Amino acid sequence: MSGENSSMFRIITVEREYGCGAAQIARHLASQLGWKLWDKDLTAEIARVANVDSSAVSMCEERVDTTFQRLVKVFWRGSYERSAYLEHQPFGPDRMVEVGEEVMRDIAEQGNCVIVGRGAPYFLRQRSDVFHVFLYAPRGEKVRRIQEQGRSRADAEDLVDTVDRERMLFIKHYFNADWPTRCLYHLMINTAIGDENVVSVVLNSMRTLDQVPV
Repeated sequence: MSGENSSMFRIITVEREYGCGAAQIARHLASQLGWKLWDKDLTAEIARVANVDSSAVSMCEERVDTTFQRLVKVFWRGSYERSAYLEHQPFGPDRMVEVGEEVMRDIAEQGNCVIVGRGAPYFLRQRSDVFHVFLYAPRGEKVRRIQEQGRSRADAEDLVDTVDRERMLFIKHYFNADWPTRCLYHLMINTAIGDENVVSVVLNSMRTLDQVPV
C-alpha cells in the first residue's frame, strides 16, 4: 500500500500507553507507506516555530506542569530538566499546545504522514482523512519493553506508573476529555500481539475502509 493508492486516508495518528512499543510501530508504518514520520521531528518542529530549544518542548510534551511540579522534577530527574528549567525560557505547556496545534495543522495539510502523540487525535479530530490508532499493552509487557531499552526494572515500573498519568492530566486539562477518548479511534490494539501484526492490522483496516462507499 503506497501513499498514492490510499484515497481516503492521508494521515495516521498514533496515540499510546507509555512503553507499548508505539515509536517502533509508527516507524514501521511510515516506512511501509513511504510516509513522513513525525515523532522526535515533531518536537524539533514545535521548538523551531516557537523559537526555543527542543529540550524546553520535551519538558512540556503531554504534561501539565505547575511551578512546584517543575521544581520537583528538577530535584528528582537531574540535569536534563534542570538545565532547561534554569534557562527561564518563556515556554510552557500552554504555549506548547498553542504552537503544537498550528504545527499539527500545517503537517496535516501536507498529508502522507504518521504522527505520534502530542494531542494529534484531538487537534485533528474534525478531519476525515485521518486514521486514528490507539496502542496499549499489559503492564508486564510495557515494563519488559522499557527494560529492553536499558532501563532498570524499578525505572521501568516508575515510568509505566507515572507517564500515562501525566498524559491523562494533560488531555483532561487541555481538551476536557478522558484519556483515552475511545470514540476518537478507528482502532485500539494490544501490542502484545507483536509489532508486525499491529502494522498489518492497521494497514488492512485502512484498506478495508477505503473500499467502503461513503
